[in-house]
Amino acid sequence: MSGKKIVLHGEFVYAAAIILLSLAVAMLSAANFGVSMIVAPAYIISQKLGVITFGQGEYLVQSILFIVFCILMKKVKIVYFSSFATCLIYGAVLDLWRWAVPLFNPNITEPGSMSLPIRIVLFLGGMILTSFSVMLFYKTYLYPQVYDFFVKGISARFGKDRTKFKIAFDFSCLAVSCVLTLVLFRKFVGIGVGTLILTALNGFIIGWFDKLFDRCVDLRPLFPKFAAKFDL
Repeated sequence: MSGKKIVLHGEFVYAAAIILLSLAVAMLSAANFGVSMIVAPAYIISQKLGVITFGQGEYLVQSILFIVFCILMKKVKIVYFSSFATCLIYGAVLDLWRWAVPLFNPNITEPGSMSLPIRIVLFLGGMILTSFSVMLFYKTYLYPQVYDFFVKGISARFGKDRTKFKIAFDFSCLAVSCVLTLVLFRKFVGIGVGTLILTALNGFIIGWFDKLFDRCVDLRPLFPKFAAKFDL
């Protein structure tokens, strides 16, 4: 690409990633074609327990994944726990979207109750936003929520291609979600044709956004000394 790149600061990209990813999950939940395979375990658990929100279910699942991450990395750094800060913020923003926007609030608008064209728009928009926001998380030095931190850190730790590792991770999450919903409900809850589409396409779309971002954007930290503390 000729010409100057757009200069963006990683801290603002991080904030945008949280806002957009939580919006994407709210859109996918409302469309009711099946949530993302990544958040499906948290959604299934929250539906089963009933006493915790979707966002709180995320805290539980990501805590377990964080333990696995530290075991595989064979070390624990204090700065790693900042991924939990991202998790807490993301969960709160997700619950805010689902509370403040009537279309996303299951107590006001039953998921999947809107017309088919609206559901399709919500699903497609949610899918694109999910891939775009995850790509943004990979670009900023600030640690993403644990799901994406796991992919970013473990792929780097073992020298694996991040896009391919992400695809494998997505399919693993789908398998876990299927087992979880069948054990807890004896039927598929939160998993639908949309989940399968997301699993198949998410990694490839993220890879495409990744290349486009690198061609168009010059990403710089607003606080370089602070950014240096986040080396894996």
